[in-house]
Amino acid sequence: MLEIAVLEEDSGWPKDVDWEALADRAIRAAFTQTPYDELTRRIVTIEISIKLTDDAEVRALNRDYRHKDAPTNVLSFPMVPVDLLETLSNSDDGEVLLGDIILAAETCAREAEEKGISVADHAAHLIVHGTLHLLGYDHMVDEEAEAMEGMETLALAALGLPDPYAEPTGD
Repeated sequence: MLEIAVLEEDSGWPKDVDWEALADRAIRAAFTQTPYDELTRRIVTIEISIKLTDDAEVRALNRDYRHKDAPTNVLSFPMVPVDLLETLSNSDDGEVLLGDIILAAETCAREAEEKGISVADHAAHLIVHGTLHLLGYDHMVDEEAEAMEGMETLALAALGLPDPYAEPTGD
């Protein structure tokens, strides 16, 4: 079972979006593209925390944890080692924190505008991307990047969203 907690700070995120519902759909779509989808149906409660914040906070986290002194669109902080994902069971308090996903408002809005899509649609992509990181996927080498992009594309298609990696058609 999935439990998703969304913390929305007053940092420029659109107020007309049901962020909890969007996060739930995006996370579930990401899980369906992985061998870990069955975790969402187990008795164990898997918790994922989403924080919608601003570029300043994301920049500080990026600097402190990744040694990159710049904002980025999304950061993921996995709490469960990949080799333990298949063996997850309830902890003493009944939940397993899979990890945190943190999105930066200004960067997300700027990227959405550049792509000509809504902030909500771009955030859905970033949440899918962040969820895949929590499940152990990465894009540091070309093969891994292609696999991860393929999973993202399929998850977004399930949400009715276009392929974010498709080449522009030049219409």
